[in-house]
Amino acid sequence: MFRMEKTLKALVFDMDGVLLDSESVCDVIWERLAAEMGLPNIQAAIAENRGCNEALMAKNLTDRYGPDFDCPKFFKDFSVHFHKVEFSQGIPLLPHVSETLEYLKGRGYRLALATSTRRTTATRQLKAVGIFDFFEAWAFGDEIEHSKPAPDIYLKAARELGVEPCACAGVEDSPNGIRSVHAAGFKAIMVPDRIEPDDEMKKLCWKIVKPISMLREFL
Repeated sequence: MFRMEKTLKALVFDMDGVLLDSESVCDVIWERLAAEMGLPNIQAAIAENRGCNEALMAKNLTDRYGPDFDCPKFFKDFSVHFHKVEFSQGIPLLPHVSETLEYLKGRGYRLALATSTRRTTATRQLKAVGIFDFFEAWAFGDEIEHSKPAPDIYLKAARELGVEPCACAGVEDSPNGIRSVHAAGFKAIMVPDRIEPDDEMKKLCWKIVKPISMLREFL
């Protein structure tokens, strides 16, 4: 079987929906807040905001629901609900994550994280499930100017690793994430979680795998 290890040096992972089973928690909270606030078409809003940081979500939400939409209240209420779940139940790993990261590390790949989540939150959650130390570089949503689908966060991760983008692959679950990976000049690997790949995603992706353990078949 053809293998990529001679040209591919690093893998950069999204966190939510790829490593952690957080998207299902987020979706329930968005739906609850939508019901409380009378927001229509919340599923479309959820889909377009996957992988975005808070600044881009604020823009998307005001574009969708009007300039009077109370973004600070929405984010504050979301944070309260999310932290209740996190601190009472935890945010679990998705299946096969630990063994896959261990395998890739053992194969000599450099591993990094590129998440739209804030540094403090992401670090806490990754340490809680015991995978923080698999990574040697990190790029967080509160440390970049332009969120996914812009390439900034993946380019930052490559710089932190000291690896050229053409020698990196980005592992994502959302269309915004895949667009970011592709725009950064990485190979794009999609591990679908809540959204199945459409024709655009199939065109942009180098590989589409599910579950994440299938990375072992070609790396």
